Amino acid sequence: MSAASPTPPRTPPEVGASLTPAQLRARQLATAGLIVGVFLNALEASVVATAMPSVIEELRGQNLYALPFATYLLTSTVSSPLWGRGSDIVGRKRLYLIGAALFLLGSALCGAAQSMGWLVGARALQGLGAGALLTISLTIVGELYTLQERSRVQAFISGVWGISGLIGPLLGGWLTDTLSWRWAFYVSLPFGVAAMLMVSRFLRETGERKAARLDWPGAALFTVGSGLTVWGLETRGWALVGVGLLTLAGAIAIERRHPAPLLPMSALRERTPRIAFAGNFLGGAGYFGVIAYLPLYAQALSGGGAKAGGLILTPMLVGWTLTSILSARLIKRVPLARLSQVGFAVLTAVFLALTFTVHAPLWVTSALGFVVGMGMGFSMLSLLLSAQQEAPDGELGAVTSGVLFARQMGGALGVALMALLIGSGAIATGGVDLAEGLRRAYFLALGLVALALVLSLRLRVIRPVPARAGGG
Repeated sequence: MSAASPTPPRTPPEVGASLTPAQLRARQLATAGLIVGVFLNALEASVVATAMPSVIEELRGQNLYALPFATYLLTSTVSSPLWGRGSDIVGRKRLYLIGAALFLLGSALCGAAQSMGWLVGARALQGLGAGALLTISLTIVGELYTLQERSRVQAFISGVWGISGLIGPLLGGWLTDTLSWRWAFYVSLPFGVAAMLMVSRFLRETGERKAARLDWPGAALFTVGSGLTVWGLETRGWALVGVGLLTLAGAIAIERRHPAPLLPMSALRERTPRIAFAGNFLGGAGYFGVIAYLPLYAQALSGGGAKAGGLILTPMLVGWTLTSILSARLIKRVPLARLSQVGFAVLTAVFLALTFTVHAPLWVTSALGFVVGMGMGFSMLSLLLSAQQEAPDGELGAVTSGVLFARQMGGALGVALMALLIGSGAIATGGVDLAEGLRRAYFLALGLVALALVLSLRLRVIRPVPARAGGG
């Protein structure tokens, strides 16, 4: 389908239908269960990061410090498209419950770990389940709610990520100091069980499932290729990255000819989903690439410890959360395309400003970081909603997971590229060299978000439709 005859925006089943009070109540409780699941997924990152030094000390794995993080990132990233496409075919609820069970099993095994090998394997299982939690949750929200309702729910989910980022380090430190590092993993179990019970009891499946067989050869090649690429970027193994990219190219060649590909190939022929994928990839590379090294910069500049490194990221997180909530209100009056363009324009301006402030006091970087978070809040939420609105029937899960996958892959690439720009010597010594290396990283981020801004200008502008009564 050409750009001249775009796919009509998809309409959730509830639009135009009057839900009974019992149905509204069930939908609210199911959504609450999904949000609890997203919360424990988000909480895991900050709680575990705080506890990990104690974990490594007890298990004597100082030389493998990064491996539990890298393994979790790898399995959660590469499994996300599989969960999304699978939910299009076999149903959301079933796969969500399987993913949540895997996450909780992995958490329990992490807490019981007696060696680094045990911990790394359990983290891989935990990451596999985590790939389902956010992907399928956002897909279910896209299916249950109208655009205006969905923006509020997804903004609330963004708020959950913000809250978890603020309380997670404190909770992780308290659990580790007063109980044991093992409780940094066990703490998610009661919340996860509650989420599973609420979703199992109250979620009513909507929409028609796509009767098709998954393209297993293409899916296998895509999973292997993306896995090699992510792992190569994490370990700076450029030969692995090259093999991974070639494998991905082969997967795409196979997927283009299959009626039920893992990737949403029919959606990617449309302008809006294609730009949403590219915008998330570029924005993720710029944002996550920078924030990986800001804590190191803050510690070097302030002379403080890990606390200073964590505090520098808080304004970014708060800015992203608040702007996502604001976007949910603006969406009633402002087209999604305009919100995305505003977000990338803000990111372009603030990364340009950051290139001139690498030697400024830390509060200046924190203030500009808050604005960076605002830009991400505007652009990422609006791109996801735009892609979901124009997702073809039977591909909502694949489109949602594809957008999130693009952001994660962009982040992995950004971290690796910016490490090269900053330089290992500057990272080790800090000081002026680190500041100048960070300036080069800012310039790269500036170029990435500026390209995303140019692409966003090609988004189709759809005027907001007033919300109907009775939708809940």
